[in-house]
Amino acid sequence: MSILRTINLTIGIVFLACYLYQFIYIPIVIFAKNRKKYPKGTPHKFACLIAARNESLVIGDLIDSIKQQTYPAELVTTFVIADNCTDNTAEIARERGAVVYERQNKELIGKGYAIDALIKSIENDYGDVFDGYFVFDADNVLDENFIDEMNNTFSSGFDIVTSYRNSKNYGDNWISAGYALWYLRESRYLSHARSILGTSCAVSGTGFLFSRRIKNKMGGWPYHLLTEDIEFSVAQIIDGEKIGFAPKAELYDEQPVNFKQSWNQRLRWSKGYYQVFGKYGKGLIKGMFKGNFSCFDMSMTIMPAAVLSILAIFCNIVLGTLILIGNGATREFFHLLLNMLWGVYGTAFIIGAITTITEWKKINLGAFRKIFYMFTFPLFMLTYIPITIVAIFKKVKWTPIKHHGSKSNLRKSKKEKVG
Repeated sequence: MSILRTINLTIGIVFLACYLYQFIYIPIVIFAKNRKKYPKGTPHKFACLIAARNESLVIGDLIDSIKQQTYPAELVTTFVIADNCTDNTAEIARERGAVVYERQNKELIGKGYAIDALIKSIENDYGDVFDGYFVFDADNVLDENFIDEMNNTFSSGFDIVTSYRNSKNYGDNWISAGYALWYLRESRYLSHARSILGTSCAVSGTGFLFSRRIKNKMGGWPYHLLTEDIEFSVAQIIDGEKIGFAPKAELYDEQPVNFKQSWNQRLRWSKGYYQVFGKYGKGLIKGMFKGNFSCFDMSMTIMPAAVLSILAIFCNIVLGTLILIGNGATREFFHLLLNMLWGVYGTAFIIGAITTITEWKKINLGAFRKIFYMFTFPLFMLTYIPITIVAIFKKVKWTPIKHHGSKSNLRKSKKEKVG
């Protein structure tokens, strides 16, 4: 058992060495006086890009929230690409005032291909007239100041800007709460910390903005791995770009509530992380040796946690089984295994608890449920362990996530309250 203890201790030390800096981020955000308040931005003309596949239940709410922005409406045009739809998504989007393109392609499937087709359609019909391009998912809803706040950061010199990601349905169940709490933590204790320190943030799925210069440099949207947001972030960071953060630009999106659907989505993400590291790992490592902290940061984001988790599980199962066969130390083995799992649970609980306490007002639930989901959050994170293992061996394809329009955590805008 001493060998297994040594292995677990070594893995724990390596894990701490890789991720200690993210724990240092926490006091930086809590105590730093510099909260990155950007001055009022100069007006820019924006295009909102929405790829939607059978999103008739939610697409209208997103378009309405874009129309209700405090930002000048004449400077914002909403574009929707109804991608392989079999419902009335396109009709609803047109009725709400969006410019709609329809795409049917059963071979090039995924959000990346749809966004690329949409950008090319806009260029053909409108020319190169937009200063920046927002990317939203159909289930998003924007705070009424969202575009104003994003424009403030954009006007301060960032060609790529990401936002504060909240969730519409935090309180539906422990699965949606797990996602929601992770995104709150990602926004406050990763993106905000990076912003304070002057390093690059990373795009997280949706609610981000890139400039005309970035669009022209990319030649559309060339990112088609299973996690196109992380691929985009890594590629831009390697290329020397710095992604900014708009801490007051709040966006809500809908999280899965069904475990099977959640498993499939996170399986795709895990596989996508492997793909991104396989394609860009060499560039990230080169950047690290050149002193680019953001390359190190992104490397830690997409790879070591999964590898170390798999290594820990493999060693405990294989060596533990051999030890049990050899001397029958069943009690000691299970004690070691439980200690390892308890360590993971405890770490995740601390992260979730700190996030819940500091982002308390962002969670529109009663106090009991906020506290309850602090305890289920580590269980949600533990389910990543089998997911990361399965992702190594399983062939994964992009599949759409079904949305239901739940709004258990969505606060009303000032306009809605007045009305």
